[in-house]
Amino acid sequence: MTDLTDAFSGVKPVEERNRLDEASLEAWLKQNVEDYAGPLTINQFKGGQSNPTYQLVTPTKKYVLRKKPGGKLLPSAHAVDREYKVISALYPTGFPVARTYALCTDDSVIGAMFYVMEMVEGRILWDGALPDCSKEERRAIYENQISTLAKLHTTDVEKVGLSDFGKPGNYFARQIDRWSKQYKLSETDNIPKMNRLIEWLPQTIPPGERTSIVHGDFRLDNMVLHASDPRVIAVLDWELSTLGDPLGDFTYFLMNWVMPSDGRAGLGGKDVAALGIPTIEEVVKQYSAETGRATIDQVDWYFAYNAFRLACILQGIAGRVRDGTAASAHATDMIKRIGPLSDAAYMYAERAGLK
Repeated sequence: MTDLTDAFSGVKPVEERNRLDEASLEAWLKQNVEDYAGPLTINQFKGGQSNPTYQLVTPTKKYVLRKKPGGKLLPSAHAVDREYKVISALYPTGFPVARTYALCTDDSVIGAMFYVMEMVEGRILWDGALPDCSKEERRAIYENQISTLAKLHTTDVEKVGLSDFGKPGNYFARQIDRWSKQYKLSETDNIPKMNRLIEWLPQTIPPGERTSIVHGDFRLDNMVLHASDPRVIAVLDWELSTLGDPLGDFTYFLMNWVMPSDGRAGLGGKDVAALGIPTIEEVVKQYSAETGRATIDQVDWYFAYNAFRLACILQGIAGRVRDGTAASAHATDMIKRIGPLSDAAYMYAERAGLK
């Protein structure tokens, strides 16, 4: 097990600042969760920078509870009700998500909005090189991830009742505006390259947007893999999901092939073909075939956008560290990535024509 897997995976006792009113929660669970039966033990998951996530253990079943953090929050962040809505809509279609049980919008129960879903047991892997897998299994896992993303992007939004889950059209313009504002609200250092990207990105958006459900953070460690089969059995962490251009989602996943390999999902510098992992060209080809595209143009612009967006998200974490509301002890490590991400975003922007 890698240090990262050990640091972020599994559960720990609940931190004092994240304690819940167990009596109040258990009373709510009895009323709202089908077949719930205590007694209840609560653990906290180690991972997750944003919404505190808990494991609820009873003698017969395990559940997951995700809640909004306490304290001062950025506008539109931590929308656990949106997570609940999209997971609940996708579950009946057979898309790999956990079964949801109930959403609580009454802050008086445990101090903030939360929802409860089943706990899907399997493998959560962090290292994109999949060191513990065979060459054949690596390829199968990646191909299944690509197919899973393609399945999400070809889900009929109206048929699953999510036509009001986001605004149609102008996805990139709205995302750039949203993350730029969040960046400025959380700003802790002046980064000239970020200021320039905030100007340049909205003026250069590629044409031809489509609209689908987008996950917003589709990466290896946000998926539960079957314990032995090379397939995704649950996609986790839907906090950033909305309706939008699927290419934002796909190229975010594709960035793993160029991001530095540091024990996380990045594969940059690795000989992926030797590992059995599809090459960037093979990934584009498979995804395009499964979503009915000829190919994908202007990948450098999408990479610039995604690195910029990630830098903004991490700046939001930096702001929460400053304000004392960050949910993870690892948040300060995340902040160190803001500078390198802004450099990467600027480099891809220059490749895409930024002068």
